[in-house]
Amino acid sequence: MTTDRDVSGRTADPAADLTVRRLVERYGSPLYLYDLARVRAALEDLRAALPQPSRVYYSLKANPHPGLVAELRRGGARAEVTSRGELAAALEAGHAAAELMYSGPGKVSAELDEAIAAGMRTFSAESFGDLERIGAAAHAQGVTADCVLRINAAGAPGQAGLRMTGGPSQFGFDLDDLAEQRARLLTPGIRIVGLHFFPLTNARDEEGLCAELAQSVRTAARLRTELGIPLHLLDLGGGFAAPYATPGERPVYGALRAALTAVLDEHLPGWRDGEPVVAFESGRYLVGDSGQLIATVTDVKNSRGSAYAVLDSGINHLGGLSGLGRLLPLSARPLDPANHDRATPADDSAPATVTLAGPLCTPADVLARAAELPGVRPGDLLAFPNVGAYGLSASLLGFLGHPAPAEILLDGHETVSATRLSLRRHEAEPLTAPRTEDTAAMTDTTAAALTDTPAPPWDQAYEELLLDLLPRLAAKGPLRPDSSLKAAGLDSLAMVETLVRVEQTYGIAIPDSELVADTFATPATLWRIVSALRESSVGPA
Repeated sequence: MTTDRDVSGRTADPAADLTVRRLVERYGSPLYLYDLARVRAALEDLRAALPQPSRVYYSLKANPHPGLVAELRRGGARAEVTSRGELAAALEAGHAAAELMYSGPGKVSAELDEAIAAGMRTFSAESFGDLERIGAAAHAQGVTADCVLRINAAGAPGQAGLRMTGGPSQFGFDLDDLAEQRARLLTPGIRIVGLHFFPLTNARDEEGLCAELAQSVRTAARLRTELGIPLHLLDLGGGFAAPYATPGERPVYGALRAALTAVLDEHLPGWRDGEPVVAFESGRYLVGDSGQLIATVTDVKNSRGSAYAVLDSGINHLGGLSGLGRLLPLSARPLDPANHDRATPADDSAPATVTLAGPLCTPADVLARAAELPGVRPGDLLAFPNVGAYGLSASLLGFLGHPAPAEILLDGHETVSATRLSLRRHEAEPLTAPRTEDTAAMTDTTAAALTDTPAPPWDQAYEELLLDLLPRLAAKGPLRPDSSLKAAGLDSLAMVETLVRVEQTYGIAIPDSELVADTFATPATLWRIVSALRESSVGPA
């Protein structure tokens, strides 16, 4: 009988392998499988290792699959996003925009406009320029953004995982700059609410991880005291490890909770009452061991004394950085081949050690060298374990145009969903004016407004109504017929408020057939409906 653990590919159980084979028969090869039971277990394990109370953010960069994001949301984890695509995935998974954290260097005005219009209010700022762009976007929409300042601080002594800060870096404020230029923190549209640290990643050494997190707590307490930086939210980042595309288990951080609790009690004694709220981020630890990639051997060949097994999946689906030597070695195990089913007997002369190559036309497409796979032959299925994080979405999906693998969510024996990513080319809408970091990032006009007939003039009440509901319109100067209401912050909630105010002001009822996006595209498109309904009820003005 298979179990959640078996189906995840973590054991070589013949019944589980049969289940996987049936999924391949149904959905094709290659195939990603994600086990939701493993996701739940990982979240439970991480919470057990962290001081309580604390907040957990799931970093969507590890895997933005909405089904995984939704499972973690149901478990109480919030989400940390770094792009429009991740924001869309978090919202699709049911997260409230107001509870998300937006982080990452290089944020541009367009994504900030979109995030704020969607309802996001919490951002991690990486520099003074980043802080000012966030503030400008928030101020233009008449709201205030809460910002934590990411700190590029010296780490604790010793080595632990891949260091993210502590030297010259695109990540975070240098402490010297923060002290010398702290007046720049007084940015319109911004409220500083705390600090953000993320000094390392993938730390298997618990002692080193404890030292790094403790150092971040001490630095936060010092910055609050010496620079007067408010500390309502302290995001200590993560660094929690998980094996990648090789057999193995997530590390157990048995001493972390007690050690970090003691440091928090000493330096930030109000943390137990939520002042500050202490938060952590994790991606790979939460989803890494939930996934496996199933690939098919398409060819086995010998080239000048070296054996190659060519697969139908490569760096376009897994480990896109392997060509740079960053992610090797990867490891695969053959699924139970059920040799008694084979039409031909096993070949005793088949190589025991092979290079696993993908289908791409580049010598960089190598997933493993010197893989111990005696007797491997065309048609065999191989399983790469522990690839729920940094798998498909971290690969060279667009290179050579092979279709993406199907992605299957499993929960026990149940197939929860089966989806497939696709790359699709579509028309790019031209911008209406040159864009810089200081200009609005969304187009100020729409195609409908540009090609339609001029709108009739509106009265003063209509203009005052729109400017009151959408303060960002006023920031652009006189109200124009072709101004984009969406770019001015007209989300679904604001649309309802606008509808109610318009109907009350003019004594009309806009029919359901007109409650579409095109009606609310610009002041002109909405006024045409309002004026037509007024004329039909009271005659020409």
